[in-house]
Amino acid sequence: MRVRTVLDEAEVSRAVSRIAHEIVEANKGAEGLRILGIPTRGVPLARRLAERIADIEPGVAADDIAGSLDITMYRDDLRRGRLRAPEPTRIPAAGVDGTTVVLVDDVLFSGRTVRAALDSLADIGRPDTVRLAVLVDRGHRALPIRADHVGKNLPTAIDERVSVALREVDGSDTVTIASADTDDEGEARA
Repeated sequence: MRVRTVLDEAEVSRAVSRIAHEIVEANKGAEGLRILGIPTRGVPLARRLAERIADIEPGVAADDIAGSLDITMYRDDLRRGRLRAPEPTRIPAAGVDGTTVVLVDDVLFSGRTVRAALDSLADIGRPDTVRLAVLVDRGHRALPIRADHVGKNLPTAIDERVSVALREVDGSDTVTIASADTDDEGEARA
């Protein structure tokens, strides 16, 4: 298996800053904004985005807009034995009703995680608008879901694996892609 780095620490930082600016611009400020991370790596990404937005917009505190949204019981693969322990859902004190919620995840692939997040969010409240921010969009959707804010569009083969490492979880910030080894004619090696 070959692994190559597609984003290093500095590039991850720039992508997060760019997404934060895009969110503020699309929302015309930070009023009524909620940034909710999807566990695992969407939570620290959401926190970073909220901190960058607080740096951009005077009078905004990251704690007032950042939160997390557990989707464990909304996943459509529960029967496949891939259940993991639920994580806490933390919604900012002002709630989500009538707000703009930005769901945050590390990688957008099939869209199933985002569908589960939308179902979970619907049980919590009724935002005016829901947007999606992802660090990496790798394509291959199974559902009609599109990210509004993307750090890196990364066209991939279906059998490649995109991995995001974040310092809060993994000790460093990188995005890598792993692909099967191939010979000189492009044929996969066993």
